[in-house]
Amino acid sequence: MRLLIAFLLMLLIWSAEPRRGPQAKAGVGGKRGRVRGRGRAGLTRRQTQQCKEYTEGGEKYLDCQDRQLTSVMQDWPRDVNHLLLARNKFQVLRNNMFAQFTQLRSLDLQQNAISMLEDGAFNGLFQLTTLLLQHNSLKTASEEVLLPLPSLTYLRLYDNPWSCRCPLDSLVRTLQVPTNRNLGPFAKCAEPPSLKDQKLKKLMVDLCADDRTPVTGDKPLPSPSPVTKRPGATSMCHTYVYPRITLNCKNKDLNRIPSELPADIVTMDLSENSIKHLRPKLFLQSKDLKFLNLSSNNLQHIDIGAFAGLLYLQNLDLSNNSLHYFRYGILEDLYFLKTLSLDNNPWICDYDIHYLIYWLKHHPGVSYTGLICTEPQEFRGWRVEDYVKTYNGECPKDKQTEGVDTGQESQSELENEAQEVMGEMGEGQGEFLPQPLRKRGSNAFEIIRLS
Repeated sequence: MRLLIAFLLMLLIWSAEPRRGPQAKAGVGGKRGRVRGRGRAGLTRRQTQQCKEYTEGGEKYLDCQDRQLTSVMQDWPRDVNHLLLARNKFQVLRNNMFAQFTQLRSLDLQQNAISMLEDGAFNGLFQLTTLLLQHNSLKTASEEVLLPLPSLTYLRLYDNPWSCRCPLDSLVRTLQVPTNRNLGPFAKCAEPPSLKDQKLKKLMVDLCADDRTPVTGDKPLPSPSPVTKRPGATSMCHTYVYPRITLNCKNKDLNRIPSELPADIVTMDLSENSIKHLRPKLFLQSKDLKFLNLSSNNLQHIDIGAFAGLLYLQNLDLSNNSLHYFRYGILEDLYFLKTLSLDNNPWICDYDIHYLIYWLKHHPGVSYTGLICTEPQEFRGWRVEDYVKTYNGECPKDKQTEGVDTGQESQSELENEAQEVMGEMGEGQGEFLPQPLRKRGSNAFEIIRLS
């Protein structure tokens, strides 16, 4: 009996197991299988779509090469130091395209199909030292593309079909700056035929010369006389991007302010030239200018409006020139000036010098040097502000002193003469005379001494 009961229990257990077992195995084993499946699929996607991320030598790399990419992805890590984008399908680099990668030190974009760089494509990449753009389809670019890259040390631009015409001129000038020897060293012109295969860093021609020559029919018109033509800033001067955007026109034998001044220039050095006259509105395009050096030019005349547009100018150097005074209104455009250098100018201490002192008095935040009288002889060596004080201060001192100087004596004599006239005219006629002549006290007259 016991054996029969045990047999029946085993039979019941065996019959119930198949019904529960498959469900349990499917529930447990299937769940595990799905989890493992998602993990493997997710890992594969991260490798193919989000590139390969790794660290080497303490630097973080993001390898996105050969991914058929046309733009950067928003979910890429922002703290990468090196971004590898070679052999993709990039065609146009838009403004702020890489602005999220503020810690980027190198950017590899070689072997794409890049044909256009917007001026702000590399905004935000202040730490970038290496930029690789070789083996692309670039024909032209502006120096403005490199302005957001103050730390750039290595730039590769070769194997691009560069069109060596006027739009490329500013970039060529930047590459030719001596301190930029590792920027674009092997890039060559592809056109025009006359410049083909010449290196950008060694071009010695003005790429904008043809654009400035007006053409009528098949014959070009005669170019303006070299005496009247203002030289262009890009052709006569050097532009430095770091540490601040600087136009260096020092000692270039200029007799006028050059034309085509860059709009974004911060520092401009025009010293040691022969600029004798500043005409109005010459700096209207350089609204970002903060430092202007016009020293050692034999500068003699500054017209009203010469500094128009220089709203943010902070430092103006006019030393070692031939200035006698400033005409009224010359400095009115310089709202934020901090330093004014006026040394070694032949300042004439007469009425015309008063505007300069008046302006400085009402702009106490301006630090200035060099205001010393050279003429007339009696004031030579005086500080101009001291001369202006004496010019305005001697007369009031005379009228406030009682019984000391000749002014008081003259006043008494005049009062006596007035009384004598009153006596001669009689009492009836005296009432028609101005009464203050008799009644006013010691302040009735102002004595003006003319030196």
